Amino acid sequence: MNKTILFLADGMADEPLAELDGKTPIEHARTPDMDRIAREGASGIFQTLIDGFPTSSDVANLGVMGYDIRTNYTGRGPLEAMSQGIDMQPTDVAFRCNLVTTDGEVLVDYSGGHIEHAAAVRLVTDLAHEFNSEAVTFLTGVSYRNLLMLHGVPFSPNVKYAKPDDHQGDPIGLNRIEPADDSWESMRTCELVNDLIERTQEFLASHPINRGRHAPANMIWPQSPGRRPAMQPFSEKYGGVKGAIISAVDVIFGLGVSAGMDVIKVPGATGFVDTNYEGKADAAVAALADHDFVYLHMEAADECSHMGDLKLKLQAIEDIDSRVIARVRAQLEGAEVTYALLPDHPVPINLRKHTRTPIPVAISGRHIPVDACEIYSETAAQDGGLGFLAGDLFMKRVLDIL
Repeated sequence: MNKTILFLADGMADEPLAELDGKTPIEHARTPDMDRIAREGASGIFQTLIDGFPTSSDVANLGVMGYDIRTNYTGRGPLEAMSQGIDMQPTDVAFRCNLVTTDGEVLVDYSGGHIEHAAAVRLVTDLAHEFNSEAVTFLTGVSYRNLLMLHGVPFSPNVKYAKPDDHQGDPIGLNRIEPADDSWESMRTCELVNDLIERTQEFLASHPINRGRHAPANMIWPQSPGRRPAMQPFSEKYGGVKGAIISAVDVIFGLGVSAGMDVIKVPGATGFVDTNYEGKADAAVAALADHDFVYLHMEAADECSHMGDLKLKLQAIEDIDSRVIARVRAQLEGAEVTYALLPDHPVPINLRKHTRTPIPVAISGRHIPVDACEIYSETAAQDGGLGFLAGDLFMKRVLDIL
């Protein structure tokens, strides 16, 4: 069975920018090892996000892994709960709960100024001490990414919510959730969560952690609720392939846990530009010793895009190329390994939010006929030999099980 490493650069795809002379950040950045994958293999475009579902990374990565989003998507909250090993009961509802910054009128920052992990842990721990009950549990995650769990029969995940990273600069009234049906359970859920949003604001605003911060984490923003997922194991879906997943964020680990993949956590992996790139690269190489497939997820480009920081996004792309892909390939030079490269979705720097535009992919391996693409980019991939991919076709091409 082929050994395979998939490099997933979250949110890396973009649009042509005037300040880059009409190039995208991928096309402008120095990416010789990304280009090498394209040059030695074939490129194409892949529709990861489908209509009717959020444009979020949980949906997009579920699509990359080839799972039917319509039957497998349960929300981001329960995936992050699964990552933490929480034994969700059938009646539990888990919300992803961002720590955000507001000026009292609008959402200023979806990440609380990319709050330091230790500071976030203290805030959420204190929220739990103050507001936890038989029905409510606050749980820490990584940095601004935390959890709000509701327990008991009267709650429903069937609510309307807004993604905070789509609404920076918009009124904070969007933070309120609304029933998605006429059920008492849905209305009760909205009533409780909206009350928590209100009651926690004063507590967070006056918390010592937030004193003097340029972007205080002074509001919670619950989103993407759901119940415990039930996914077909990855190895069963793909003919016995044993997979591992490497990331820094709970939602990706939660997908791995739900798919029965081995989760590998790397010390110093942060989900931002200060992450331990080399450690993740080395962990991927080591994982190939007893796994057929390694899903190596890198978050930094996505975060830089949401910040609207072009310089930092270019740095993230070049770091992924030189500190991850080049390092992996140097250690595996001469070995027969399939490499796949893609983002999960675009995050245009000018929009600072996800879009449904199909993303560029490249695959190199002995089973992939080489096409004419010399570089990896959004533009070049449109004429690549892989053509247009959707559903599980990309993963099947990667694993050579068509």
